[in-house]
Amino acid sequence: MELTINGTKHQVDIEPDTPFWVLRDELGMTGTKYGCGLAQCGACTVLVDGQATRSCVTPVESVAGSEIMTIEAITEDSVGQKVVEAWVANQVAQCGYCQSGQVMAATALLKQSPQPTYEDIAGAMVNLCRCGTYNAIAAAVRQAAQA
Repeated sequence: MELTINGTKHQVDIEPDTPFWVLRDELGMTGTKYGCGLAQCGACTVLVDGQATRSCVTPVESVAGSEIMTIEAITEDSVGQKVVEAWVANQVAQCGYCQSGQVMAATALLKQSPQPTYEDIAGAMVNLCRCGTYNAIAAAVRQAAQA
């Protein structure tokens, strides 16, 4: 099966209904974290055709033919670069485990809604953060939107 990840085509030999862990297990892209395995925490969030997607429950066959972006390439995207800069400026990360998924979700939001309202941010930024950095996350999203 051919997958396009971060602009590069990869051939993978995997069962079509396998969750999209080919990123970590076969291709060594460890920036996408495994959290709950139930699509609830969001640590595994990647962009599939610009949409935030929970990779832990997404069958690999469903993303074949799509443009997939992981945290490893986020700064190559102009919106993703603004998000990363805002994350650093707002010192969002504490433990950091959820942050790749948070950044991916924020990038997807800003690509869809460049000037999000507070409600838009609250509705889109639903990934879990055990450190409770939700206020800093929202501030970083607002800053990235203004950049």
